[in-house]
Amino acid sequence: MWELTNNSFDEDGLPQRIQVPKTAELIAQQLRGQIVRGILKPGDMLPPETVLGKRFDVSRPTLREAFRILENESLIVVRRGSRGGVQVVSPDVSVAARYVGLLLQIQNTTLSDLYEARMVIEPAAVRMLASRRSEDDIKDLTAVIDELAVLVDAGAESADLDKWSTTAFRFHDLILERAGNQAIGLIGRVLADVVATHMSRVVSRTTDTDEVATQFKKTIRAFRRLVTLVDAGDADAAEAHWRRHMNSAAKKMLWGRFATESVVDLFN
Repeated sequence: MWELTNNSFDEDGLPQRIQVPKTAELIAQQLRGQIVRGILKPGDMLPPETVLGKRFDVSRPTLREAFRILENESLIVVRRGSRGGVQVVSPDVSVAARYVGLLLQIQNTTLSDLYEARMVIEPAAVRMLASRRSEDDIKDLTAVIDELAVLVDAGAESADLDKWSTTAFRFHDLILERAGNQAIGLIGRVLADVVATHMSRVVSRTTDTDEVATQFKKTIRAFRRLVTLVDAGDADAAEAHWRRHMNSAAKKMLWGRFATESVVDLFN
């Protein structure tokens, strides 16, 4: 069942001990594969424990250990009680953001690193979007801009500034989502999730609400210009415009100690 590979031998050429997966891990692997391949879809209920126990020929504790593995991966939800059961769910991007964020913290990644990475990914996503845009893409992007404009026009004194940031980042998320590349979309949204936390902190620490409103109005104009270029299918101009906008925004967001602040500082 288990094959020896070149990595299975030590420096003297002797076979190393192979770690055999536990039964619960093998069951989780099989169920995970069915979920990933779409055999089990979000919303589906797994058979009762008694049925699965007989199918895999395992005890209830072993089966529940497999459930815990999948639940930690946000692939299932276990509901207790008479109407309970095990339901398949679709993991949210926040699951990936949590683990990637942890790795970034351990490596003492700076916020400058994150912004630099975003300025590589998002302009490329804009180019893809401009080449593949649909009427719904333009309509949805415009709707987010209009929502942000209403919030900003309501005035900085009565507005929830954090809501301004959340709405603005929804525009970024939409660009990544509609670019048409799943990998870029996921990676970009994970980075954006961390940067959004930073942006909220900067805005919350700012006492000059008039300046915040001015910056958001500039952001709205940049958003509208982007939609115009994307709608025209001008991929070169759209990409260049978005790179300039992101570079300008980064300079404003990374002044002083923020330039060298690490991700671990951000979450503490």
